[in-house]
Amino acid sequence: MPTATDRTPFTDWLHRHAIPLSHLDPAAPLDDLEPLRAVLDGVRVVALGEHSHFIDEFAALRGRILRFLVERCGFTVLAFEYGFSEAIPLDAWVQGHGADDALSALLASSVPIGLPEPLRFLRRHNRSAATPVHFAGIDVPAAGGSLLPALDPVADYLRRIDPESLPAVRGAITIAASFAGDSAAAAAPAWARLTTAEQDTLTALLARLHVRFRALRPLYLSRGDQHGYDTALRCLEAACHGDYTFRAMAALFAGEGLTADTSARDSYMAESLLWHLDRLPRAARVVLVAHNAHIQKTPIVFDGHLTGFPMGQHLHDALGDSYFALGLTSVTGRTAEMRRDEEASFGFSIHDTPLEPAVPGSIEAAFADTGLGLSVADLRPARAAELTGPDHIRMQSIYQRTPVIDAFDGILSAPTSSPTTLEKP
Repeated sequence: MPTATDRTPFTDWLHRHAIPLSHLDPAAPLDDLEPLRAVLDGVRVVALGEHSHFIDEFAALRGRILRFLVERCGFTVLAFEYGFSEAIPLDAWVQGHGADDALSALLASSVPIGLPEPLRFLRRHNRSAATPVHFAGIDVPAAGGSLLPALDPVADYLRRIDPESLPAVRGAITIAASFAGDSAAAAAPAWARLTTAEQDTLTALLARLHVRFRALRPLYLSRGDQHGYDTALRCLEAACHGDYTFRAMAALFAGEGLTADTSARDSYMAESLLWHLDRLPRAARVVLVAHNAHIQKTPIVFDGHLTGFPMGQHLHDALGDSYFALGLTSVTGRTAEMRRDEEASFGFSIHDTPLEPAVPGSIEAAFADTGLGLSVADLRPARAAELTGPDHIRMQSIYQRTPVIDAFDGILSAPTSSPTTLEKP
């Protein structure tokens, strides 16, 4: 480990300001997390990230922090990188509806990105909580794999409110069903095999439905209530953003993608989180769980090319300092590399991949040089002091170049990481 004289100014600052943590076990005592109470004072949305999905250590750490924020800081909503429409029955389940063992059926077609344990925690907590904690989805349906979870509720709504529009939504459902999968990796190749006429018809039907929904709002509200209208419209917008994303991904895979064209999904996620905030009590505080690449506040850039504007950038623009992005990373270990594979479950396979050594100038190298092990740091004072911070952070098995102290408000570093087994719940 470098001596104090070998450290960069940022590493020296990090050594003095990072908070060592004692436990990885989600059930362990929470006292070591108490310094986070002051760090998060005045924050309404705390985003918890991870440099890769399917990592045991990150799931455990997010479980501990969720417990701390709910039990000791009064957070009352868990928002997740999960479909807006699919989350509605899950919120009912965490409120106590249905049998305890019904969760597996509710999540049967979901990509297993660590959702069951947080939901079980919320259901247990809500049994005796004075203020129950709610669950909210923010994403396009089926991790971008199918429009059906969003279009089916729209059809149910229109059946009652505007039967004249049923042929349009049924036409969209018929086309969407022909390429539906459990994730974008599974569905995107199937969408690309549709005829151009089918692709264009689906987009046109969704656009017509969306315009009609907004134009006939007074009629729809006269036949139903505000919440039903708002929810159905948000589901329809999920389908529109999902359809756009299929086109963007197909062009990207063909080497013809437009600049940052896959940003539509992150835009939808940010708008969904703000949608929920608008309908929550002003004092409500939200734990938001998603990949680091979604929660960061700076654009995603690879090899000098702008590839996307993340959800966190939109949320920071809307919420300012009441949004706090806490990235999770690891100094060493292994990661779960995702590779497209149409024959695999969910349309991709998981490869247990060694992480390369922390590169100089990365946040992981800075944490390694402190010798602190498991620890968390509030980066905002370093930003205020105009320190030159790290310019690399892990993303899957590679590195993304970004000004880390601008991209994230805090970083939690684990000494190592290890992939979990990918299984359907």
